Amino acid sequence: MALDRNIRYGMVGGGPGAFIGEIHRSAAALDGEMTLVAGAFSSDPEKSRRQGENLHLNPDRVYDTYEEMAAQEAERPDGIDVVSIVTPNFLHHNVATTFIDEGIHVICDKPMTTTLEDAEDLCRRVAEQDVVFALTHNYSGYPLVKQARALVKQGRLGPLRKIVVEYPQGWLNRRLEDEGNKQASWRTDPAKAGAGALGDIGTHAEHLARYVTGLSLERMCADVGTVVEGRPVDDDASILARFEGGVRGLLYCSQISAGEENNLRLRVYGTDAGLDWRQEDPHRLRLLTDINGDQPQQVYTHGRASLADPVQPFIRTPQGHPEGFIEAFANIYRSAAHAIAAHEAGTEPEPWALDYPTVQDGAVGVHFIETALESSQKDAWIEASYTPPDG
Repeated sequence: MALDRNIRYGMVGGGPGAFIGEIHRSAAALDGEMTLVAGAFSSDPEKSRRQGENLHLNPDRVYDTYEEMAAQEAERPDGIDVVSIVTPNFLHHNVATTFIDEGIHVICDKPMTTTLEDAEDLCRRVAEQDVVFALTHNYSGYPLVKQARALVKQGRLGPLRKIVVEYPQGWLNRRLEDEGNKQASWRTDPAKAGAGALGDIGTHAEHLARYVTGLSLERMCADVGTVVEGRPVDDDASILARFEGGVRGLLYCSQISAGEENNLRLRVYGTDAGLDWRQEDPHRLRLLTDINGDQPQQVYTHGRASLADPVQPFIRTPQGHPEGFIEAFANIYRSAAHAIAAHEAGTEPEPWALDYPTVQDGAVGVHFIETALESSQKDAWIEASYTPPDG
């Protein structure tokens, strides 16, 4: 890295019993380039202190509130370089704003905010304060997703015609929120989560399609609904889409698809070939060749020298040794760490270090949620084009 030390980071959220906080800490630790030194892990000060003890942090750097943490860390000569935000969605904007205004970089879980107004506010603040902002759309961290992107850029598929992306889960097929499940309770609470399935997994599907193809949505016709009776947020959505250039698309996300786990899948079809990638088999990418042609189908696997040059920095294990969810998360963290190190050192980062979802990606995701809900309410095709503010 451009610095002669590790990146120092703090965490807001991720207290005792939290699922995603441990995932983020594991990802940040994987490359040995980031060190957790501070945290405000819970809105309950006692729980925050207990988590700090569990993580062997200096008690002086385990804070009762994130406001206190931002102010004090900004004043320390050894203060944090970046904050990792792993709270429920409704807190993302206020927490991020507090640290950005102190000149502290941000890594934030998705969706970035619960309203487009807040998302655009973050875009402007990031530009004004000149900080790095990374959003953990972690599926873009998989090497074979990056290979898919490279094949599209190389023109191997020919002009694109069709994009199909789906993300079915079945964990909310019944009202777990009534059974004491902590994750279900806040993720189905509109005051804390904003949207339901659209925000939780639909934004992952939208970002994956956009990341691989480079195409943004132009129009959509959405059917967004609540299948489980009495649930106050959406738990299922089917969206017909038109991407840039008139490319046809279909996006489906559901949390009531019984038996499904995390079956995120992307298929992209062009005039010459297609692509097929599944998150539950992430180290294989199928290149689907024309059935009327003479070229065989190909299967790309990670770890091979034949993968595109931009993919190579993200490969962690030799071929035949699977990589997975934590490693994909870690690729986002490593890129952000190198970008932050270069920023602090006043140098240019390596090109691969800029391959992470940005604050603008976060705004696009929130716009996608709001547009899908509007389309469903109107029962009509509506315009979906959107350009987030650069500053």
